[in-house]
Amino acid sequence: MVDHRKLGRELGIFHSDPLSGAGLPIWLPDGAAARHAVEEYVRELERRAGYQHVYSPPLGRRDLFELSGHLGHFADDMFPPLRMAGDDELILRPALCPHHCLVYAARGRSYRDLPLRIAEIGGMYRSERSGVLGGLTRVRAISLNDSHNFCALEQVGAEVADVLRLTSEAHAALGVRPAGYRLSLRGPGGSYVGDDGSWQRGEQLLREALSGLPYEEAPGDAAFYGPKIDIQVRDAAGRESTLSTVQIDFDKPERFDLSYTDRDGSRRRPVLVHRSLVGSMERLFAYLIEVHEGAFPFWFAPVQVEVLPIGADQLPAAEAFARSAVEAGLRVRVEAEGSLGARIRDGAQRRVPYAAVIGAREAADGLVALRARDGRALDPLPVPSALRMLTDSVVSRSPVPLA
Repeated sequence: MVDHRKLGRELGIFHSDPLSGAGLPIWLPDGAAARHAVEEYVRELERRAGYQHVYSPPLGRRDLFELSGHLGHFADDMFPPLRMAGDDELILRPALCPHHCLVYAARGRSYRDLPLRIAEIGGMYRSERSGVLGGLTRVRAISLNDSHNFCALEQVGAEVADVLRLTSEAHAALGVRPAGYRLSLRGPGGSYVGDDGSWQRGEQLLREALSGLPYEEAPGDAAFYGPKIDIQVRDAAGRESTLSTVQIDFDKPERFDLSYTDRDGSRRRPVLVHRSLVGSMERLFAYLIEVHEGAFPFWFAPVQVEVLPIGADQLPAAEAFARSAVEAGLRVRVEAEGSLGARIRDGAQRRVPYAAVIGAREAADGLVALRARDGRALDPLPVPSALRMLTDSVVSRSPVPLA
């Protein structure tokens, strides 16, 4: 059975060290390269869909989290406050929504601004128990692909439907295979905020967005501020977890006294749609490592091409090809030591999509012979043609790992 913890270590994706601390993995260069490619794709996907990106600090004053309701309903999952001068206390945030509410409140808003989609891949922190931590699936430092979409009530249904469409597009590019949809609702005895009417409106809007899709209801799994749609995935062991989510929140706009000026000049309260297309980078890559067995699709493979000169005489041509590939935006590595066969096998074991072999003929004629990680050899191509084929593969963002 594929285990992302073992494979992630073998492939140099991430490292866990007791000196760093439990639940605080370190992303190694190859893991960081793959993550950067995914983050870049997600930001561009959001930008084209009308999202505006921000940076916000990973901690805030105690007052911020009292106002948001997190201290009242989520304190057990938060780290203790950091006491500053006087009575001032700072807290590592457990969620990004309080800061994004402050982004909304930074200036006056009009109905013309809505929907206002505020997005960030930002850090947040959860005080998870040591016994539940493991690999990248349960961590204490979380990098969340998050957005908070402020809407007029009449826009919420279309906004949720658009989020689900965008999520499906991102999942297709990454090779995510959803296991199903779950409508997470209030349950008996839970600590929830808001009135029954708001909850009923939120649940109805989410049911309408799920129309035509198979889903199951999960009473008791709602967030403390509102119902949500969870998109589930299964790991290699068959365990189910939530990767992506969309939530409706009437509570935060009320707590932060958010408003906008409507067409008739009246002040109205927006509705907040929380959403994450691909979840946290940690949980996402735990899943991707397992579902692809480390053989990531070409567009976000850590090293996309290993350049292999057959002999020392071809090293200058190999280095020239590598420089051209880097200039074209590809991630490449030149491997010149050892027999050609051993280097090809080593690259395949490390799941590098392509080996670019350069022998005497290729060096003399300006060619490169590409070999896929399953051993399939392509006819030698002129260097510009090979680079065009490879960069086109990045642009297309095919979810299928190259053979």
